[in-house]
Amino acid sequence: MFKLLILKSLKFYQKILSPDSGLLSFIMPRGVCRFYPSCSEYAYRAIEKYGLVRGVWQSIKRIARCHPWNPGGVDLP
Repeated sequence: MFKLLILKSLKFYQKILSPDSGLLSFIMPRGVCRFYPSCSEYAYRAIEKYGLVRGVWQSIKRIARCHPWNPGGVDLP
């Protein structure tokens, strides 16, 4: 049940708040995420695939890799 709440929260963030795909994405049409899929989509997929604890841990590690010195690229859970 908590997993479902987290997944719904991530979808809400993606549709409303995300600078890559949310309502304000027109401000930055090229997006801001260095990776594909975006960090929020990565988190969603990781939690679905691995469960809540391991999925959140994978997501934290991914967000830690998201910095200006990392070239980015494709990174699937």
